[in-house]
Amino acid sequence: MGARWERSLLPPELVQFAAVTLAALAVGGVVYVFVMPYFSGERTVDKRVEVAAKGHSVSRQRTGVPQQLQTRRRQVQDSLKELEAKQKKQKRVTLRTKLMRAGLNIKPQTYYIACAIMGLIGGFLFLISGLSLFVCLLGVIVCGLGLPRWLLARRIRSRQAKFLTEFANAIDIIVRGIRSGLPLADCLDIIAKEAPEPVRSEFVELVEQQRIGIPLSKAFERLYERVPLQEVNFFSIVIAIQAQTGGNLAEALSNLSGVLRDRYKMQAKVKALSAEAKASAMIIGALPPVVGLAVYFISPDYITLLWTEKLGQFMLVGAGIWMIIGILVMRKMINFEI
Repeated sequence: MGARWERSLLPPELVQFAAVTLAALAVGGVVYVFVMPYFSGERTVDKRVEVAAKGHSVSRQRTGVPQQLQTRRRQVQDSLKELEAKQKKQKRVTLRTKLMRAGLNIKPQTYYIACAIMGLIGGFLFLISGLSLFVCLLGVIVCGLGLPRWLLARRIRSRQAKFLTEFANAIDIIVRGIRSGLPLADCLDIIAKEAPEPVRSEFVELVEQQRIGIPLSKAFERLYERVPLQEVNFFSIVIAIQAQTGGNLAEALSNLSGVLRDRYKMQAKVKALSAEAKASAMIIGALPPVVGLAVYFISPDYITLLWTEKLGQFMLVGAGIWMIIGILVMRKMINFEI
């Protein structure tokens, strides 16, 4: 088979030209993916929106607004700037924080021990399968480092999704309690006792911190560290601004609850509309490796030339580059930010 392949090879000059052309097309595709936003008008639209927003704010400041309202707006802007500065100063997320976000009451040492056990089990399974020592070492790395991190990130996302589902209801409890005459601390205590998980456990931590003398603003900052969602950030900003400038907290939280419900509805709508595109992208992305694996099991001599011959290796590298470009393009097309 190798001799027939060598006799049927194209001239070296043509092979070199084809490899250079393929590499140039791959580089051009990568450049197109990353440079296209600058030529498609997206950057220009963002700049024009920013300039229009600034001009609108300046024109509103020039109109005759009462002095008290201007002072209140200035205080709100200062509070927002202070909160944004604190968020930018946040340190790198530690493993302990990730475990807290996942709702796991374990120490980092326990997590490392579990990673080591999973790595040894994965390496042993690869070893008894008759694979080489290098593949077994890769199995140890994947099962000991990659798999636990993936499971931890998946648990964090699942817990945050459950928190987001019940968070608007918790805010409604605060609104009803304040309108009935209860203080904010009692409303938070009601949520800590009656709300479903994981909202209940997070508000239990919030109430306990408040009882030992931690300021409410600091307790909400820690809540945002444990549950890094924009909705929680909005909630903490509303509470902080109300504590500094005063105002009708029940009305502000009621408006926030409506905004959070609208955001949740929009996210669900976008997810439903993009489900078909995501399924198509997954099928298209998985089709080449699945077909290649099937051909390998059916006729291994037919496909092994791709990694045993130089021309086949060039073809594999080019196909891999184009697959990555296609996956990035599909990911850009089906992902929507809200």
